[in-house]
Amino acid sequence: MSARRHRFLVAYDIRDPRRLRAVFKAMKGYGEHLQYSVFLCDLVGSEKSGMLVHLADLIHHGQDSVAIVDLGLANERAEFCAEFLGVRPTLPREGPAIV
Repeated sequence: MSARRHRFLVAYDIRDPRRLRAVFKAMKGYGEHLQYSVFLCDLVGSEKSGMLVHLADLIHHGQDSVAIVDLGLANERAEFCAEFLGVRPTLPREGPAIV
């Protein structure tokens, strides 16, 4: 039985431009860029753990902040829980991200 993907909203506030660029570049490997410093990621547990370790190595823990919100299973409620005003970005469909 394969692991089930959860959809995560990841938002970050990085105080240093160099770290900000590094975090943005890293996050492009985990999900879809929605808005400035906001990504939507469909991940299994091991991918989420890898993302957390990767980000932990990039940020300054006394100055920066990363919020990770579990929206639920990617192919269930999480597929419909985001609302937008104005231009709606194309949200990823449930499934593996090809990097």
